[in-house]
This record gives sequence, structure tokens and C-alpha cells, in this order.
Amino acid sequence: MNWVRKLDKKLLIVRCLGRILTALKEGDKVVELHLDEEERNSLLGNIYIGRVHNIVKNIHAAVSEVGDGLPCYYSLSDNKDPIFLKKGSSPKLQAGDELLVQVCRENLKSKPPAVTSNLNFTGNYVVLTTENKSIGFSSKLSKEEKQQLGEWLKPFVSDRFGCIVRTNAREADEATFQAELKLLTGIYEEVTEKAKFRKPLTLLHQNNPTTWLSSLRDTYKAGLTEIITDDPGLHEKIHHYLEHYQREDLDKLRFYEDPLLPLIKLHSLETALENALKEKVWMKSGAYLVIQPTEALTVIDVNTGKFDGNKNQQDTFLKINLEAAREIAREIRLRNLSGIIVVDFINMDAAENRKLLMEEFASWLKRDPIKTTLVDMTALELVEVTRKKLRKPLLDQFLATRNPAKNKSTNFSENA
Repeated sequence: MNWVRKLDKKLLIVRCLGRILTALKEGDKVVELHLDEEERNSLLGNIYIGRVHNIVKNIHAAVSEVGDGLPCYYSLSDNKDPIFLKKGSSPKLQAGDELLVQVCRENLKSKPPAVTSNLNFTGNYVVLTTENKSIGFSSKLSKEEKQQLGEWLKPFVSDRFGCIVRTNAREADEATFQAELKLLTGIYEEVTEKAKFRKPLTLLHQNNPTTWLSSLRDTYKAGLTEIITDDPGLHEKIHHYLEHYQREDLDKLRFYEDPLLPLIKLHSLETALENALKEKVWMKSGAYLVIQPTEALTVIDVNTGKFDGNKNQQDTFLKINLEAAREIAREIRLRNLSGIIVVDFINMDAAENRKLLMEEFASWLKRDPIKTTLVDMTALELVEVTRKKLRKPLLDQFLATRNPAKNKSTNFSENA
């Protein structure tokens, strides 16, 4: 049985700090937190007719404008086959060219949004892709599950697009799975047809849910027992979204009502948010982590702290490191850390202990629904991790509640 089936998961949606706080609990632990504006539609996933403003040769990229003239980063290295709607005389990409593009990363700190010509149409169970036209399956699906889902997929196989079957597909029946495929292929055809007749910068397809509602789509369904809110307005919006896009999860929606104990207090969500913003994280053993995000990477340091364990120093170090590996994997996901993450575990003499640590760390990182890669341990025993950049880190989401104008940068010279 896959590990995700063993977990009792609840998705909690409440109001906090004038925003919508979405918290995912696995058992008694909060593993994800997001703090979003109620009405803000995420740019992520939106498809536009982009217009090339200029080429930035030193970073091998272009500036592509979308929407109301918003400049976006377009990597020339990652986009070998632009989808041209209007092309100038030069065989190379040039200013004035019009492209079909999709926002693949929101603006992060000083970096502007990024767009790509690899269009993705994301559902609960399947992602349609236009650049990679092969069929792929989540590595978390078993051989038997892949075989069954592959059979359900056959009527939709096309040379116009590829499909990636998500982990959530294991929770779907054939009719639900194929209904979503029919919906996604219809959206793909509608977008490509509209693109022929629309003006540059036009929004052709908007990612359906507002930012906070996207958690309903992107949460692993296995083990998810309840979607709970105590706010009537949010309950109505969640119900409407589920009814139109995820009817199979409608029976999980719960309205919590207790005037003496709000949902945010019942699950200690304010405390969870406060702790997730702290630099220091204490562990049960008395050891602690120091988590320091910088512009280029995030550094995590493991310290023995008040740990009072085995007299054998190396055994003590191993116990602390194994506990730290589990907590670091949770904190990365909880804080939505991305990019390069460097972990300074406590140095250990025995090679077998270092091997055990890396195996334990890798197994916990695999639980993250966002692609997270354990790269290696360097000669200095620093462990390198990379995590795909999608949404803003939790700290940036929190700081935006104090300064809504934050992160409007269009500094392309720093966008490597």
C-alpha cells in the first residue's frame, strides 16, 4: 500500500490577516500553508498571445509582454520551438514577434513572471502538454495502476499533444478520468483556435481557480477525508468550485460551526503560521534547525542544541540528523521553499551513517507533491536539494499582507 493512503488528511480554509489561509494537515501535523488574497487570480497557468519586446542576449532570454503590457521572462534555451502567431523576417526570435505563451512561474522576489511555449492544461488527474507529445505517468503510481490508466487513456492519444497522468488519477474511476480528458482536450482546441483571431497581449485562457482555490485541485486526493471551512462566504465559493470542477470531492466539504471555538483556534493554525515564519525550529529531541532564505538559495543548519542522548557521540549525531531529515522535508514543503537548498547536517565519521541519512532524507522528500530532488552530499558534507519554483514562499506571502505593492519587479538583468 502506498504511503499516501495511510494518512488522514484535512484541508482547512479560514480567514487570517485579511487573507485566506489554506492549511493541509496530515495526521496531526500541518504540512502545507498558503496565505492568499481572496479575489486574486494567479497568473500561473494563464495563456496569452505574447509579444516580444526585446532580446536580452547576456542571459539568453527574451522579454515577452502579456496582458496589460506585463513584461515576462522567456528563456531561449528552454524554448526551442516557439509557437509563432506572427513572425518577422529573421529566422531567429526578434522584437515584434507574437507567440503563444503560458505563465509557468509567478514573480518571485526580484524576478519577474516567466512564460513558456510548452503549454500545459492541468486537471486533477491529467496534464496535457503541447511540447512533449509522449505519454508519461507519475512515478508514485504502481505498475498495475499505470497499465489500467493507460488503457483508459488510449481513446485520447493524439500526435497534437502529450499526457502526463498525475498521482491523483489512482483515485478516479474510468468515467471521471475520461470526462476530464475530454474537458482538457476541448480547452486545448478552443485556445489554439481563438489564438488565430485575437490581438497581441490577449488573455486566451485563464487558470480557473483563484490562487487559494488551486489548493483544492493540487492536493493529493489519496487520504483526503475532509475540506473544512467555518466561513459561509468561503463555503459557498468552495461548493461552487467543487460542483463545477471536482464534483467527486463535493461530499468531503464540511461547514464547521462553533462560535466558542473557531476553526483557526481548534487546529492552532495561527501558531502553525507563526512557527513556519521563524528562523529557528526546535525539534522534540532538543536539537534545532536554523533556516535562512537568501536571494540565491536557502541554507538550513542542524544543531545539537539541548539534545541529551547516547554517550556515543556518533550515535547521537546520527539520531539528530535522522530527526532533522524528517523535519527539514516537512519545513521545505510547509514554507514552500524552492530553488537551491543547502543543508548542513552534523558531520558523521561513518560512511554507512551518511548513507543511511541520505536514504532517509530522500524517502521523506518524495512525499512532496512538488518536484524535489536530492542532488548529493558534497566533500564538505553539505547536502544539496533542488525544488521546482512555482508559487511564492510562505514568507513572501506573509510579507505581502503588510505591503501589497511588494514584488512588482521587472529586473531582468538579475533573472538567471
